[in-house]
Amino acid sequence: MELEVIQSVLKLSGVGERVALATVVETRGSVPRKAGSKMAVAESGRIVGTVGGGCGEAQVVEAAWETLRDGEPRMVFVDLTEAILENGVVTESEAVCGGTMRVFVELADRR
Repeated sequence: MELEVIQSVLKLSGVGERVALATVVETRGSVPRKAGSKMAVAESGRIVGTVGGGCGEAQVVEAAWETLRDGEPRMVFVDLTEAILENGVVTESEAVCGGTMRVFVELADRR
């Protein structure tokens, strides 16, 4: 999967499209992806790869959009230990894995 992400980054940035690259750099406890997992978010909206899906991945995608806007790298802390509330009621969810992870988001640049 990571090879596919890197190939997409090279292809897209090679034709001038800006791409944010997200990499899981640290995990603790039970999380959906291991350190080194990658996801690319292109300015066209294309997403290749995954850092775990669900609410945690949504946080990382939002950070990727911010990086595409301002060019600044950022670290995202994803907490998958808390209960999800829906209309004030705790809901069981597969998204609550019980661990945490840090995901580094940077602008991919071939220069």
